[in-house]
Amino acid sequence: MAIGVGFVSGLVAVLLKNGVFGIRYLLTSGFDEEQFNVLYVAFPLIGLLITILIVRRLLKKDPGPGIPSILYAISRRKSILKRHNIFSSLITSIFTVGFGGSAGLEAPAVQASAAIGSNVGARFKLNYKTKTLLIGCAAAGSLASIFKAPVAAIIFAVEVIMIDLTTASLVPLLLASISALLTANLFLGEDTLLRFNLRDQFDPSAIPFYVLFGVFAGVFSLYFNKLYLGITGFVGKIRGFWKRGLVGGLVLGVIIFLFPPLYGEGYDVINHLLNDDLVSVTGSSFFYDYRQSITMMLLFMAGLVIFKVIATGLTIGSGGIGGIFAPTLFTGATLGFLFTRVFRYFDVSDLSASNFTLAGMAGLMAGVLHAPLTAIFMIAEITGGYELFIPLMLTSAIAYYTSKSLTRHTIYTRELAGRGELITHNKDQAVLTLMNLRDEVESNFASVQAEDSLRSLVDAVGQSKRNLFPVLSPSRQLVGVVTLDDIRQIMFDQSQYDEVQVRDIMTLPPEIIDLDDQMDLVMKKFEESEAWNLPVVDDGGRYIGFVSKSKLFSAYRGLLREFVHEE
Repeated sequence: MAIGVGFVSGLVAVLLKNGVFGIRYLLTSGFDEEQFNVLYVAFPLIGLLITILIVRRLLKKDPGPGIPSILYAISRRKSILKRHNIFSSLITSIFTVGFGGSAGLEAPAVQASAAIGSNVGARFKLNYKTKTLLIGCAAAGSLASIFKAPVAAIIFAVEVIMIDLTTASLVPLLLASISALLTANLFLGEDTLLRFNLRDQFDPSAIPFYVLFGVFAGVFSLYFNKLYLGITGFVGKIRGFWKRGLVGGLVLGVIIFLFPPLYGEGYDVINHLLNDDLVSVTGSSFFYDYRQSITMMLLFMAGLVIFKVIATGLTIGSGGIGGIFAPTLFTGATLGFLFTRVFRYFDVSDLSASNFTLAGMAGLMAGVLHAPLTAIFMIAEITGGYELFIPLMLTSAIAYYTSKSLTRHTIYTRELAGRGELITHNKDQAVLTLMNLRDEVESNFASVQAEDSLRSLVDAVGQSKRNLFPVLSPSRQLVGVVTLDDIRQIMFDQSQYDEVQVRDIMTLPPEIIDLDDQMDLVMKKFEESEAWNLPVVDDGGRYIGFVSKSKLFSAYRGLLREFVHEE
């Protein structure tokens, strides 16, 4: 199954790359790099409108965000992705990116492949652990086939998709990664996405600059995350899908008209920067006429760094389908190149532009995605720059820890973490995330009202097999609880049956659990109250039932066995 999922992942990557390349070639092959072209305003808008048309009128289902939807399926849908994800993200991302949307194809490729792996697992009735592993195989296969980086792809599945790297998972991940890579080579040849020839050897005297750049990349990662989320949130508030697409598409088109390198994924721009060829990057833009001016080139590069994030946010927020993987690499490469040109401009140091371009990609990937190992091996593999392992490691580690200290979660995980639905490598937290409070609530308790007499309560005791009785108002609001121990001394004294009311003997529960509480909060309430049973209410305060500590522990143990089980 791992080999099959890898093969399909390779085919998905081939289809995406060829589809986007074909559309872009048809649209822009005749452009003159010495003249700007107003069609850059129209193409992204057309692509967004086509995407919205497909999603709203043909598919009538939104693919959703790529990686977050996978993480959500793992934590809340028992690793089952919806079937339409197999083709919905695939078709729509081709039009979004092919017409110039400033987004990446990696997330749609991973989502489509993961949906195939997930549904294959569901078809053969595989357990949760195996379906999750097949999703990891799909993610590894997609990245391996796109970037020709099988080792980094496996690490991505571990760091981002949260697959445990055990003896049971390593072999399937390897097989899927190799299978996808061979499939991509069969159809696309061995040409790599990024082409790099070592121009400058690593200079140990530049270590302080790599350290400084690592901190800078980590801080910039926070800017990337905050601005991207702010742009998508702002555009998302525009009412109406078509209005949102028109407004966002027009603004995006104007930005790409001013900065044509922001068109599409931008890997050709990264290749120019790796070869220290800034002139080719300025083609078809206003800045081409100022290519001899160092000051204007610095402004141009700064514009690319700033507006790439904005363009990506507009693309996704306006209804386009794509990911942030490629924009992260683009922004990092541009940031690293700009870093060297600034020091060269002020005659501080003549740093290697190509080496810092690589370090920039690694640093921003580590900072934005919180995936430092993926960043190191990805950049080393796709560029063949193993001679630069030390600066890549240094930059990635510093950028990661700087970013992690500023923000706990990434674009992929922020929303899920806020809802308590994020799976992590922390086994205890992961099992709590997988637990569903609604499945553990028991409702077979006899209820009474505060105005009821002791006689009515004793009758309820005789009809119930439980020793706990919720006291409810006429609108089913929980006002208290009565336990068998509370009435044990008087329940056989019939002289008090009509004298004592439930309100006289009921007590308030030590804690009340809300039906939407996260499981770690539920466990905390049990720990602090030292209770064995706690009442559960909905968001309106209406009584739902009780949950017992023993039942939670039993469910926890069962999920833990399933979660850590190895063949």
